[in-house]
Amino acid sequence: MSALATSAAEPRVTSATPQEMRRAARAQERRLADGGLIDRKDHRSFTFDGKSYEGFGGDTLASALLANGVHLVGRSFKYHRPRGILSAGPEEPNALVELRSGSRREPNTRATVAELFDGLAAQSQNRWPSLRFDAMALTSLLSPVFAAGFYYKTFMWPKSFWEKVYEPLIRRAAGLGRAADAPDPDTYEKCFAHCDVLVIGAGPAGLTAAIAAARSGARVILCEEDFALGGHLLADRREIAGSPAQLWAASIEAELASLPNVRILRRTSVFGVYDHGAYAAVERVSDHLAQPPAFTPRQRVWNIVAKRCVLAAGSIERPLVFGDNDRPGVMLAGAVRAYLNRFAVACGRRVVIFANNDDTARTALDLHAAGATVVAIIDPRDDDASPLRLAAEHCGARFVSGVVTRAHGSLRVQGVDVRAASGETLRFDCDLAAMSGGWSPSVHLTSHLGGRPVWNEALAAFVPGTLPPRMAAIGACSGDFPLAACLSAGLRAGGEAASACGFAPRAMNLPPVDEEYTSVTPLWRVKGAKGKSFIDFQNDVTAKDIELSEREGFRAVEHLKRYTTLGMATDQGKTANVNGLAIMAELTQQTIAQTGTTRFRPPFTPVAIGALAGHHRGKDLKPARLLPSHAWAQSQGAVDLEAGLWMRPAYFPRSGEPTWFEAACREVLAVRAGAGVCDVSSLGKIDLQGPDAAVFLDRLYCNTLSTLSVGKARYGLMLREDGFVFDDGTVARLGPAHYFITTTTANAARVMQHMDFCHQALWPELDVQFVSVTEQWAQYSIAGPRAREVVRVLIDARHDLSNEAFPYMSAGAFTALGGLPARLYRISFSGELAYEIGMPARFGDALIRAIMSAGAAHDITPYGIEALTIMRIEKGHVGGNELNGQTTARDIGLGKMMSAKKDYIGRVMAARPALVAPERPVLVGFKAVNASDAVGSGAHFLRVGAAATAANDEGRTTSVCWSPSLRQTIGMGLLSNGALRVGEKLRAYDPLRKRDTLVEICPPVFVDPEGTRLRG
Repeated sequence: MSALATSAAEPRVTSATPQEMRRAARAQERRLADGGLIDRKDHRSFTFDGKSYEGFGGDTLASALLANGVHLVGRSFKYHRPRGILSAGPEEPNALVELRSGSRREPNTRATVAELFDGLAAQSQNRWPSLRFDAMALTSLLSPVFAAGFYYKTFMWPKSFWEKVYEPLIRRAAGLGRAADAPDPDTYEKCFAHCDVLVIGAGPAGLTAAIAAARSGARVILCEEDFALGGHLLADRREIAGSPAQLWAASIEAELASLPNVRILRRTSVFGVYDHGAYAAVERVSDHLAQPPAFTPRQRVWNIVAKRCVLAAGSIERPLVFGDNDRPGVMLAGAVRAYLNRFAVACGRRVVIFANNDDTARTALDLHAAGATVVAIIDPRDDDASPLRLAAEHCGARFVSGVVTRAHGSLRVQGVDVRAASGETLRFDCDLAAMSGGWSPSVHLTSHLGGRPVWNEALAAFVPGTLPPRMAAIGACSGDFPLAACLSAGLRAGGEAASACGFAPRAMNLPPVDEEYTSVTPLWRVKGAKGKSFIDFQNDVTAKDIELSEREGFRAVEHLKRYTTLGMATDQGKTANVNGLAIMAELTQQTIAQTGTTRFRPPFTPVAIGALAGHHRGKDLKPARLLPSHAWAQSQGAVDLEAGLWMRPAYFPRSGEPTWFEAACREVLAVRAGAGVCDVSSLGKIDLQGPDAAVFLDRLYCNTLSTLSVGKARYGLMLREDGFVFDDGTVARLGPAHYFITTTTANAARVMQHMDFCHQALWPELDVQFVSVTEQWAQYSIAGPRAREVVRVLIDARHDLSNEAFPYMSAGAFTALGGLPARLYRISFSGELAYEIGMPARFGDALIRAIMSAGAAHDITPYGIEALTIMRIEKGHVGGNELNGQTTARDIGLGKMMSAKKDYIGRVMAARPALVAPERPVLVGFKAVNASDAVGSGAHFLRVGAAATAANDEGRTTSVCWSPSLRQTIGMGLLSNGALRVGEKLRAYDPLRKRDTLVEICPPVFVDPEGTRLRG
């Protein structure tokens, strides 16, 4: 298995003396003396709101808090009501805490899934000044004002108050938790994996499916969001084949771990289902540690591509809706059972159970066996033989056919009011109220590709509808709640998935399981209840809010969600949605099937932005690439500049040159007088081949390239579809059907994307192939009057480099440095005689050193971007400042390149009247009347004496420099009617730099306008 499949090292298990174990047990007042799946020898200390507590290995933060008798863990978002732990899994809406501190501070972590580690520091959220006394709880008194939709009805008047009063207040009150105020020191990464069968969920159905597929030889990936495999088997006292179910799960886990074709991903939540069998999952690699070990990521996002998927995501228990059902100590009955059996924690001593389903009888029996007093069991159903009634008899509890109307208490539940079916009103004292409204299959992942869940009346739950292609949903997530049905479905689905991938499943026998009951009769709310009956616990959405939404016309489920914020909390309505939708169905006198459900979208559980980004942050967002000559340039003292994705030398300073200006001017003069070399490997390079390559190029570029002869190069101009210039570069024809394209450094990727789109979407019939080879070729420009002498030493003697044999704009394949493959292009960006020599990138360092050696006799000078920019302005070559996406070919003086004999991208749109208007600004050159005056890029052209207003603006400067060749300030710009205004004097007005300089308009080519040098 790949090393990527392994998790970080587990926390060190500390040995404890019997005295230490007794002290820890005494501190954990609600911890049972024995039982559970925790490691009692592994003591772990932690703090919550600054107070120290003890826990054990295998605990979650929630189980450890409950073991220490802590029920109050947070405050609700809107009313700041006291909230306790509701569930035992990722559906938790209440127990959101802030973990760690400093740069690792992490808000809104669900205590129910946060593994306890030694030294963990947790803080409660959304309270001030303390958790027990929260001043913002006063908002509960104003609940009539803060009812559903108050956002849309308030803060409307007076208008002037919005910016000064309302918005600051809302911003101060909004949000949950505090984000870290320092850069995250941890790393995150992304991984890719392929498999035959992906199994999501390691409960009984998932384990059976995984082992059935694995035994056939199929490649299996098993993802489980918990740190332990087994699902609800860890929370229940069940038997499989006459032994504890946990032992059966452990044996299956051991076999899976031993198979080379199986990868088990613990602590991994599959949060998205996408097209073509793609699944996204986040693995919490080191969240269970105080800090990640060296070279280990905090979290890892997996991109999994599977031929078949088996979804065994289980189900989520629903709360019951009655008065003040949000009190700390009111918990889901299944969670109470999980804390009891898995974590050996008795959440209360005196318990009242309120449930509408038979499954909850197990909670009552398990509590009784653990020594808790089950005071009463309340069942709205009237069934003399129901398992709940029988459980009450076994536990010596009072059984009441009726409903709980209200929970009492403030920071902890102290009792409940009960309305019996006979009409009698009862009161039961308790410190724990366990409720259960039935179980909802976890259908979320089945809906990510547009499938809608289907209402199942018999189960009183939504079950998967249309499944994503090649996915099977099994077990509780499909509505098969009994354990025997889960095992049977897993065996069948695993075998079918393997068979569909071409493997032969092996026969397996299903083990016998103990008997169970899962009957349910829906109870969506207790009518006539006093107090607030909460549906969405985190966002404080009540049954009255649903009623208000219906009265005001927000009846559609998507409108209901947004009007009331139902299901918009961090748990995304996992415990709330079904109850809310059912109440709306009742109010509108529709069936729940007719009412429907909201659309489920990724992510299924919250995913950290850092995990989604992976390594792509800071400099790693767009990693800087180094030129082939980088090591050599650094040895020459080059000062680098970030140019797009590349680090390029800006200049090569020498002693006595205090700034870049002196170095750049020296480099320019050296090139003009002798020879210079510049690494131009960052230019985009695309290799294009195929019988239709010439046709393809003619459609891409506005000038004709199909007439280009083999061995020649030509300047090319590419337009966007809207007629504006996209990119420029050169095209060299190396063979009858072989072209080599260069692009600007900045647009290398975009040009490649554009070509891909054109070939795939516009002209798929053209027989062409192309590939980006930017990084595969090292390329150097050797320019200056002595350039030919330098190149002559590099290129093998058998090649003729005379002006007649290899004139300007020639290109071809050569050998250099004694037989190494090379390509030579006679093109110039500096305006001087110049060659660009290319070799495979692996020879790049050797090539620059060979160039410097060959040019030593001619005093060859390396030059950087600053000198290159000065020379291109002196020569009148347009660059990025002119090709800014707002100019046309006519604007920059290249209108004659636009062919009238062929069609090409942008031709029609470039002829729009506004783009060919004579007054449109076009490219001109200018020079300062006073040679020493400075002019900045972006200055506005104004007539002499005109006011500095937008109405008088006639254009702008685009590229400006001090020319060491001419010894004055020169530049290029875009000027209205510029072609007719050569010799005119204008002002270059720059309000930002507070300059107002007199300039003279001139042709844009300042050095060698006849082109004698570059053709020499």
